[in-house]
Amino acid sequence: MVSVAIITTVPNFVSPEEHKNIIGSTPRSFHDIPSVLRHKEVNVSVSLDPPLDEFTTEDSANGVLYVIESALVYMSSTGRGFQIEYPAITLHAISRAEGSSPSIYCQLDEAAGEPPADEASEDVSDMRELSIAPQNLVSLEPIFEAMSFCASLHPDLNMSEDDDADDAFVSADQFATFTGEEGEELSEVGRVRSVNNNRYAPY
Repeated sequence: MVSVAIITTVPNFVSPEEHKNIIGSTPRSFHDIPSVLRHKEVNVSVSLDPPLDEFTTEDSANGVLYVIESALVYMSSTGRGFQIEYPAITLHAISRAEGSSPSIYCQLDEAAGEPPADEASEDVSDMRELSIAPQNLVSLEPIFEAMSFCASLHPDLNMSEDDDADDAFVSADQFATFTGEEGEELSEVGRVRSVNNNRYAPY
């Protein structure tokens, strides 16, 4: 299963204010209410590693990021985009690695949504890396916070409480992307972000 789904139109969404008004009007069906947009960022470039054949370098150069409660969506200025469901995002972080522009770094699980692997194959996991680089660097923190909130709405149903506790903190040497010079902090949903003081501190 591929974690990144190619799209040509942005999914329907509403603002938090619109959602509040819809709920207050007692809709006929709550299932028909569009998802809430938690953050929108223009002038964003992305990179996928390994890349997708159907998503070119030109597609990745500039677009709009939509942090919607149902999915993380990127729509390129070329008219081609992608969406990723939050259970497939196993980690997201603010990366300030030396030698590269600050970005939101994500690890994507290509097996998301599939039955748990047996013990013989549990160590074999197909991962994809995603980097999200907004032109406005001040937006890194709001994007991170919006992604953390949306991820908390989609808990991993295949993860036990013991697994969740074991994965709450990750060691620095697992991720060469992070220099560790500015430290990293875990959010409540096990995501990582850079901070200025303690390397690993409860969020």
